[in-house]
Amino acid sequence: MAVKIFFPTSCSAAENGLLIGRWMADHRSAVILAVLHFPFIPGNVKCYLAQLQQSTGLNLSVLGTWSYWKAEKDEKMQTFFDDLSSIFNHQPWLRIVRDTSSKFWDCNIERSGSEDQEEVILLYCDQRKLMLSELHFVTEKSEIASVFNTVAKSRPLFSLDKYDEGPVKLTHWQSDGMEASIIVELAKHVSFPLCTFLSLFASLLTNFFSARILSGKPLSFLWSKLSTCEQLGKRLEHLRLVTSTERAKDHTQFMRKSNTFVSLLLDMVLGVLLISWLYRENRIGQLANILLPVADRVALELQELLQWLMGAPAGLKMNKALDEVLGRFFMYHIHLWISYIRLMSPFIESILWYIGLSACLGLSLALSILSDIIALLTFHIYCFYVYGAR
Repeated sequence: MAVKIFFPTSCSAAENGLLIGRWMADHRSAVILAVLHFPFIPGNVKCYLAQLQQSTGLNLSVLGTWSYWKAEKDEKMQTFFDDLSSIFNHQPWLRIVRDTSSKFWDCNIERSGSEDQEEVILLYCDQRKLMLSELHFVTEKSEIASVFNTVAKSRPLFSLDKYDEGPVKLTHWQSDGMEASIIVELAKHVSFPLCTFLSLFASLLTNFFSARILSGKPLSFLWSKLSTCEQLGKRLEHLRLVTSTERAKDHTQFMRKSNTFVSLLLDMVLGVLLISWLYRENRIGQLANILLPVADRVALELQELLQWLMGAPAGLKMNKALDEVLGRFFMYHIHLWISYIRLMSPFIESILWYIGLSACLGLSLALSILSDIIALLTFHIYCFYVYGAR
């Protein structure tokens, strides 16, 4: 008769240790509940298991050893495992070995009481789903019902996580803490409707921006010239790709979606860091106070340059009438620009505040808005270039 081992998926990446669980002799099967890690004192382990037996009413014991070799096998550890089998003399004694160099696990049974080598069937199970199911209330004494009943009654075992300073250290489905498990479950339940909503929202925005009303000459021209609009278009495309509920057709599409998700996440993290830096110690107010003196300094330098060009630059004799006309024309533009900056000075801090707030959508979006604002503030220089070229 084959021996069945119900192994939890949460322990598949656990470090080396002992297998804690229940042996069901009637069904020739073992239910692994947790992996107990080194270092430990055998006496403390036996006392802990005795307390669990009193609180759960289950015959819990050390069923064997678990080995997870990420590199070469350690012969000393193998000898230590052999010594443990003599301390915890459970019959049968299980040895489960996982090696990263192989896809298959090695499962052996010792002291089984049978002369023939028994076949082992390793069954993966999700302890969380077993806990949430209703099958552990079934009174039928079948093998599956016993497995569900064993996991359901082992709540005291699962209440001990890695943050508790107890006599033993365990790995199970709640070893990261009950709060972490609840957050993971909430994320799993919320992820699908959230992705569906975001995908629908991105599709609606894309259809809105591609409408005929917005494809006219003025709006289409602004859309092509403003880097913020281009960045929003790319972000909508990336959002539709990431939140798509369709499965990736091949590995290339999966990697593309993963890379896009990582880039979006990194962009938002950098944006949040920028927000935390800007809104600390009133740095936005300091930037707003610096902007006006800088604008005055730039205007003064431009005026001095124009006055120099209106005279005899480098001793060259220019067309004085043309120099006077162009110089005064450019000086008038500078005067308008300074007046515009002074008119906007009471609102500069608010504008910078909202620009910083937009960084929560990503650092690239905040930089795009800043680029457009700089382009608008220096529009007079572009006008100088156009007038001079013509």
